[in-house]
Formats: sequence, C-alpha cells, structure tokens
Amino acid sequence: MSLLTTAAALSAILAHASPSLEDYLQTSLKDVTFTAKKVKAVQKELVKINDDFGMTYKFDRIKFFYKEPLKLRLEATVEDNSGLFVVNGAMQTIKIPRLRIGTKQNLTDSPGRRQTPLDFGVLTPSMFKELFTAKFVRTDRATGDQVFDITYQNQVDTSRHRIWVDPERGITNKREWYNQRGRQLATFNYARPEKVNSVWIPTEVQVRNADNVVAGITRYETFLVNSGLSDSLFAIN
Repeated sequence: MSLLTTAAALSAILAHASPSLEDYLQTSLKDVTFTAKKVKAVQKELVKINDDFGMTYKFDRIKFFYKEPLKLRLEATVEDNSGLFVVNGAMQTIKIPRLRIGTKQNLTDSPGRRQTPLDFGVLTPSMFKELFTAKFVRTDRATGDQVFDITYQNQVDTSRHRIWVDPERGITNKREWYNQRGRQLATFNYARPEKVNSVWIPTEVQVRNADNVVAGITRYETFLVNSGLSDSLFAIN
C-alpha cells in the first residue's frame, strides 16, 4: 500500500470515528455558585418519578455551591427549617438542625444516589474520571446533538442516563434517566444556556415523568464561576 493510499485510509477512518464525550467536557469550570428557583412543581406527578425526587421540589429556592472534583453543597429553607446537604466524593451528609436530623453516608456502593453536575446539565472532567463511563450512541439527525449512554464505573448499580449533548456548547440539552430495572423514570430538558467566564451552563430545566407529563420546572440564576470556593464549604462533619 502506498503512503498516499495509507494516508487516505487513515483520514477516512478518522472522519468516521465515534465522537468522544471528552471533547465536550467543561474543562474551564473549577467552581460555580448559583441559586435554583422553583418555577413549577406538581407533587402528584413528581412522586411518580420517586419519593425523594418529589421532596427536592418542596424548596422554593436552593443555593448551590459546586467545586471540582465532585464537591457539592446545597443550602435551603422550607417552613422555617434550614437544611444543609453536602457531597464530597462518595461521602454525603444531610443536616436539618430544628428537626434534629443529621446523617452521614458513604455512597461508594450506591453511586446512583450521588448528586453531580449532570443534574443541572453540566459535564465536568472529574465525573468521567471517578464515577461515570460514556458510550457514544449516535448523532441525532433532527438536532445535531451527540447522544451518549452514561453508566456507572461501579457496575453494581446498573441505573443509567442517556444524554443529548450540544456539540458547540458542550452542555446537555436532554437527559433520560433509567432505573436499575431499565425502566425510564424521567426526562430532563435543559434550556436557556448562558456563557459565564468561558463556561456554558443551562439556566432552566424541565422534568417530565414516565407519563410524559411536566412535573417540575426550575430556573438557575445569579451565577458566579471560578470564584475560588474554599474546600471548607464541603467538609463532611
């Protein structure tokens, strides 16, 4: 085979190579702070997803703090009760002082219960280094989005997500969530993307249950990106 023929063959292979999710990760994101505001919540439709998911929509506003790698802090108030939820790697703590609730859990063997930036439509390097594996499925002909199946590296948990990724912005436009029995629990549609300090972030998410009924809508606002959040915010005590 001539050098020219070999080069042409390699070019053809590369042209048809499957996209890699690594091409769409938000590598510039070091940390982010924002507020989630509840726009719509229909509890009878939310509980069809699961009971825990319905509880998240009890809060009108939640303050989010996220820092790579996989550190998350949520502060919320409902009915005069303040709540704190912290994730640091596989460790999770929940505190509601007035109700004397204080729990700490290691979710190494239950990765499907962990909260990540995937929940608000953002893909970061640490997610696919420590937690998820991505497999290319297809290019969506209607939207041009790249479709990937997301599974857990810990194969004990067989729940999964299918995501539609905007190839230009590197954000998730749509996500389908499946439980360990393969039943679809919910569909998330992410919208109104904004670019903040070179990082693209969706600012609205709509969730539909398995009956394709809109169960909730949340808007994200007041973004602060790469402000240098302290690790002490994410301490598990």
